[in-house]
Amino acid sequence: MSGEERAHDARDGLYERLRAYEGRPAATAGRGRDPVNLPMIRHWCEAMGDAHPAYRGPDAVAPPTMLQAWTMGGLSGHEGRSEEYGELLGLLDGAGYTSVVATDCEQEYLRPLRPGDEITFDAVVESVSPRKTTKLGTGHFVTTRMDVRAGGELAGTHRFRILKYAPAARPPRSPEGSERPRRPRPVINRDNAGFWEGVAAHRLLIQRCTACGTLRFPWLPGCNDCGAGEWDTVEAGGEGTVHSYVVMHHPPFPAFDPPYAVGLIELAEGVRMISNVVGVPYDKVRIGMPVRLEFRRFDEELVLPVFRAVEDGPAAGPGEGER
Repeated sequence: MSGEERAHDARDGLYERLRAYEGRPAATAGRGRDPVNLPMIRHWCEAMGDAHPAYRGPDAVAPPTMLQAWTMGGLSGHEGRSEEYGELLGLLDGAGYTSVVATDCEQEYLRPLRPGDEITFDAVVESVSPRKTTKLGTGHFVTTRMDVRAGGELAGTHRFRILKYAPAARPPRSPEGSERPRRPRPVINRDNAGFWEGVAAHRLLIQRCTACGTLRFPWLPGCNDCGAGEWDTVEAGGEGTVHSYVVMHHPPFPAFDPPYAVGLIELAEGVRMISNVVGVPYDKVRIGMPVRLEFRRFDEELVLPVFRAVEDGPAAGPGEGER
């Protein structure tokens, strides 16, 4: 916390009022809307591309990372949210911190969840940070801790952190003809360096476990199916379909021009990856649309794989729908 931020908090007394909510309930006597069940487990595993045998069959358990899924209230929201938590958020809104973004979560698993388990939970406001300034804006981080129980027995803990903030002023748009800001660079480490070397050579490489033959993407140091650490690669043929997609409208980034479509692409080899869908307007992208891999150079250093829509009929004009 900078000296300026500390002085600001001391002047208006807001932080002390916010801290008074630490330890107060955020949700009480919450109940999962459905027991743990196989259809939901199956949908989760299909969406995540997780084919581990422990999540199938008569003795199936739920993937541990589904812990929060059993507590979610759906589009109607949580009925068990406490008045105190509403007051805390209202206090932040009243101070001008009206925007919210989830920042991270931590989970601890104490016992596996099995189909038929009835889920109950309680949550507490664990901490409220001093005033922080981020690239998104200035605000406070609020952390809640949820204790998840199955049949009254503690099954896991879920910590969830949000930033309630006042958006930073948007930088002025660059004048026409000025140099366009560069895209962010990918994070390259020892586990994925081979993938990016392939991209630079216009090859999309997929890891293959040499013990069990399972293909995996994104690149990982070991096999999810059998745990083996040895692997080689196969080159993707480039054919795929849009498995799911979103249209990005906000937040704006200097190197991007929203709205644009970001797709979860299912490759013909069976793995999925996230990339831009180009070649058609963003509002014409559809689930099941066939796409074809191409490599696009964005500047003198950066080459990225993108997927061009393959449509019946006249092809889209050059650059049409591309952002």
